Amino acid sequence: MKKARVGGQAVIEGVMMRGPKLRATAVRDPQGKIQVECMPVHSIADRFPILKKPFLRGTVALVESLVMGIQSLSYSAKMAGEEEEQLSDKEIASTVVVALVLASILFIAIPTGAARLFHTITEDPFFLNIMEGLLRLAIFLGYITGISRMKGIHRVFQYHGAEHKTIHCFEAGEELTVENVQKHSRLHPRCGTNFLLIVMIVSIFVFAFLGWPSLLERIVSRILLLPVVAGISFELIRFAGESESPFVAQLVAPGLWLQYLTTRPPEDDMVEVAIASLKAVLPEEQAAEPREERALCAG
Repeated sequence: MKKARVGGQAVIEGVMMRGPKLRATAVRDPQGKIQVECMPVHSIADRFPILKKPFLRGTVALVESLVMGIQSLSYSAKMAGEEEEQLSDKEIASTVVVALVLASILFIAIPTGAARLFHTITEDPFFLNIMEGLLRLAIFLGYITGISRMKGIHRVFQYHGAEHKTIHCFEAGEELTVENVQKHSRLHPRCGTNFLLIVMIVSIFVFAFLGWPSLLERIVSRILLLPVVAGISFELIRFAGESESPFVAQLVAPGLWLQYLTTRPPEDDMVEVAIASLKAVLPEEQAAEPREERALCAG
């Protein structure tokens, strides 16, 4: 039987897992009990099948993952006792817009503006675009390194490691127990960290052929081409995740190394949360026990 494709995300004191038809967010509440919210997955690509085509599905997946990630973070904050209420749909939409604007400033406007400093070396457009890309990559790596040192992020990164280990265990066909999960690597080739690094690298090559117009034109063109970059990057990471080629493994190795910053070895109780989340989204025939014996889900 073909295994379900699953993915996930660490949240506050928990893990969100997404399966073919369901997504579940499992959180350990202040009383030590695992709370699970399970919801059906509704993708716009189901209504418009053309969006499932290669190089289009990447942008859809990126936007939907961002929305679901914020929804899961909102739920986890409430269950963990850090917020009294979950975000409304309007608040989630506003959060997504703000996140995209801030990302555009940090990873588009700042590096393309700063690249003009290299005019003293050469006016070659190709070189300037390469320098812009390298600046963008440096900002990204600096950002990841910075947040990895924040004390409050440490537990989230531990849950990130628990998510990866649990998915590895499932993909290996092993029973989902804490002991089995802990034996696996906390690094995974389909991690969002890998995806973002690939986006940074792909953008260097895509933008390098645009010439060097005015600052405003550069910012606008890069924003408009983000779906192209995301589409290419999605196909690359999807291919890498399915390939067993040693050459491909070497190509994605830097993304795996970067996960040493964005994941931490999880504790056993964190793995329990990740297992509960994954079991909640698995098809009945691929789970270790009947759905009614698993964590209760609403929706």
